[in-house]
Amino acid sequence: MSRTALLVTHTGRRRSTEHARAVAADLIAAGFVVRVVAEEADDLDLPGVVPVTGPEAAEGAEIVFALGGDGTFLRAAELARPAKVPLLGINLGKVGFLAEAEIDDLDSAVRDVVGRNYTVDERLTLDVTAEFDGGPTIESWALNEVSVEKGERAQMLELLVDVDGRPLSRYGCDGVVCATPTGSTAYAFSGGGPVVWPEVEALLLVPISAHALFSRPLVTAPTSTFSITVDPFTTLAVLCCDGRRVYDLPPGARVTVRRGGLPVRIVRLKARPFTDRLVAKFDLPVHGWRGSRR
Repeated sequence: MSRTALLVTHTGRRRSTEHARAVAADLIAAGFVVRVVAEEADDLDLPGVVPVTGPEAAEGAEIVFALGGDGTFLRAAELARPAKVPLLGINLGKVGFLAEAEIDDLDSAVRDVVGRNYTVDERLTLDVTAEFDGGPTIESWALNEVSVEKGERAQMLELLVDVDGRPLSRYGCDGVVCATPTGSTAYAFSGGGPVVWPEVEALLLVPISAHALFSRPLVTAPTSTFSITVDPFTTLAVLCCDGRRVYDLPPGARVTVRRGGLPVRIVRLKARPFTDRLVAKFDLPVHGWRGSRR
């Protein structure tokens, strides 16, 4: 019985395309049927791959490869998640916090996949809905974060935030970020939120540039629900999911964020403490900011 892999890459970068060709060739040689996103097939220019399109691209696959940076990983997650297929990220970008392997590990990563020498973690996601009068209901999801942000640069956004059905605070702000532990090192981190270990089940809420005495980031139970209401007399707002799916929100819109019903399954090639990943990705000075005193 043949094995199937879906390959997602950043074809706008020649280096990424070359590495994707190498991975595809190795997988085909090992007996895999290799699918590629139809829009990327011409750039890859590799005989033997199967172009696929639509949300069912990963259906029936054994694994999804994401070759690129975190943006490529999040794009691949959109295909892997509904099919419940594990996702392996190989960093060909800059930080690549979501990736499991670096470019130097490319050959060994493919060998581990061929030999089924890997484990799979399930990462908590977010489900989001937005409702407003005179407009359709928006439904989406996120692996990293959901943000409600101001739509006009020159004006402050007025938001009322409820947690578990109870009003928490009204903020004049640039926006609010609702994040998962996986996304705690992304937008929420830039906004002053805490780093949360991926094994922790929790939700984060981080106000962005809030003009308020109380604007601390919050960590809640994974069962909590956030409701964010755009003030009826404020400016237009924007709903953004993982920086990829963006929707306009009129004044008065109400956004509800809760734990997602479907996780993202992420491949782990080796047992590696999250502390080591944090130090490596952020280049943290383990010998002190002033250097070793010895």
